[in-house]
Amino acid sequence: MARGGGSGFGLEDLPRISHGKGSYLYDEAGKRYIDGSGGPAVFSVGHSHPEVNAAVARQMDAVAYGYRYLFTSSALEDLSEMMLRVSGNCFTDIVYGGDGSEAVESALKVALQHFAARGLMKKRRFIARDRSWHGDTLGALSISGFAARRRAFEGSLLDVAFVSAANSYRLPDGCSAASLAGFLAAELERTILDLGPDTVAAFVFEPIVGAAGGVMPAPAGYAAAIRAVCGKYDVLLIADEVMCGAGRSGTWRALEHDGVVPDIMCVAKGLAGGYIPLGATLVTAGVSAPIFSEHGAFMTGHTFSGHTAACAAGLAVQRIIERDQLLERVRTAGAAFQEAVRDSLSKFDEVGDVRGRGFFIGIEFVQNRKTRAPFAQSRGFSYDVGRRAFADGLICYPCSGNVDGAAGDTIILAPPYNASDGELEEIASKLARAVGAALGAG
Repeated sequence: MARGGGSGFGLEDLPRISHGKGSYLYDEAGKRYIDGSGGPAVFSVGHSHPEVNAAVARQMDAVAYGYRYLFTSSALEDLSEMMLRVSGNCFTDIVYGGDGSEAVESALKVALQHFAARGLMKKRRFIARDRSWHGDTLGALSISGFAARRRAFEGSLLDVAFVSAANSYRLPDGCSAASLAGFLAAELERTILDLGPDTVAAFVFEPIVGAAGGVMPAPAGYAAAIRAVCGKYDVLLIADEVMCGAGRSGTWRALEHDGVVPDIMCVAKGLAGGYIPLGATLVTAGVSAPIFSEHGAFMTGHTFSGHTAACAAGLAVQRIIERDQLLERVRTAGAAFQEAVRDSLSKFDEVGDVRGRGFFIGIEFVQNRKTRAPFAQSRGFSYDVGRRAFADGLICYPCSGNVDGAAGDTIILAPPYNASDGELEEIASKLARAVGAALGAG
């Protein structure tokens, strides 16, 4: 039997999955689970969608994979055209990878190569935020403000400067909600000046923080304010939309909500919807032009970059999302779903905040609503909720450490974009039952 641990469910034996259909998964014992979090916010059109399966099968029958640096393909070219279009024609070039970590890693390398192409070899530093998560590769881990996941690798990570989290529920001392965006922009500017603008390559952030923040959208005005700061000092703005993008928040680009275009954007997870691993790094013309002029091409890529069958899966998923108007579904049903979750949990004083956008919702648990004091880390409250929900047939995504890197408990909900109203009601109901059971066992 496989042993678990990475999800916070401990080292107990995991059930063996049998099959999935729509919003549900089934194990070999016949138990059914409703996928309330898309695993970790991956599944955008549910499981075993016949059109996606057929598209992948057709591609596999023709050719599974043509090495990206020898061949292009219709799947890759059609997916690229579609992504550039649905992202608002803000970008001109795409680097493909296998997942979100590779997409972020490529973003860092593209930023460094951009300044190398311009002869600015001192611009090597990155700035990121506390309470952030960007991936498991060493570069992506280096820019992640997630203490528990960094600890075993300290000493071998890049030297990265961190600024405050953009957390409207837990404001910095002396800062009001109204002044938060300006406070954070000023902090970023001070950090750039302290490091020296001639040394800073890029600022990296999640428009809606996922695992490390429990679905925390940036405050109004924040994205525009940091965009202005970065532009002032010739610092590239990298948006990590691996978890919150590709439609999860109701717009294809999460930053579309804020009216801001980054220099580089990373997507994955919902891009191919879990059917085959796929990530992508989208790059603006202003970033690409010096690279192509000086070096001829991006100097980042992997054996399976632009994997043909993976691109076919991504293309099928994105066509379904567009044809079935699922972004509109996420926008309209998302608000009602969030309210239903809030209502189902309102009887629990330990529910401090319910937040998010679209089908990306976070619940933060506290000991005391007034002080917002978190549960002790040793309590493992969010994982207790997650285990109880799983036993009851609900998959949700428990996270910890959102307060100080250790304490802090959140649950993430991220159902498929085509989940029915009845399925959304089931998710809200089962989560409330799991929270009540965990609190009762407290």
